[in-house]
Amino acid sequence: MSLALLLAIVLALAVGVVSAVRQYGVTDHLLTLISVVFLSLPVFWFAVLLKNYLAVDLNNALGRRLLSTTGQSTPNLTGGLWTHVGDTLGHLVLPVLVLALSMYPSWSRFQRTALVEVLDSDYVRLARAKGLPRRRVLLHHALRTALIPLTTIVAIDFAAVISGAVIVEKIFAWQGMGTMLLDGIASRDVYVVLAWLLAAATAVVVINLIPDLLYGVLDPRIRRA
Repeated sequence: MSLALLLAIVLALAVGVVSAVRQYGVTDHLLTLISVVFLSLPVFWFAVLLKNYLAVDLNNALGRRLLSTTGQSTPNLTGGLWTHVGDTLGHLVLPVLVLALSMYPSWSRFQRTALVEVLDSDYVRLARAKGLPRRRVLLHHALRTALIPLTTIVAIDFAAVISGAVIVEKIFAWQGMGTMLLDGIASRDVYVVLAWLLAAATAVVVINLIPDLLYGVLDPRIRRA
């Protein structure tokens, strides 16, 4: 889940910045359309689509298994270190893609909106008027402040990320926290469900504390206040 979260943040940041810089252009409209498509796909259906039309078709075309559709690793796998690394990556690709592509669209819209607003602010115009390079103005002056909404929404949506991970684990037959929760519910094991909820709630609380610490780093005005 951590890899998917990291990939989703990177995608949201990249798509949001490009859309803001190229606002109302062809690139902006195209990235918006792609984001809307991914946002409208249910996680369970999107996972099945990738399994059937990406992994299976690609493996058949290559004549060997490149992407695995179930489990965390291949049972009784023999070979050296790189064989096991390749096998692990092959099992990671689909779950990470499903979670990341399902999470990043809404985050990229927040990033775009925040950056468009910051680019029109007075201090950014002053930095441009002073003759600073465009890249420096974007990265050092505008982007830091525009990261605050993205940081906030990622923390708020972390509970939804956990729920999506539960669905993805079930579809790809991973033995993780999500499978433990579903097995506990199916067997009516109250203690397992309570333990899972306690761990998930603790993670959500901790993640929601992180933005409060980052605000002062991203915006010096908040640190001085």
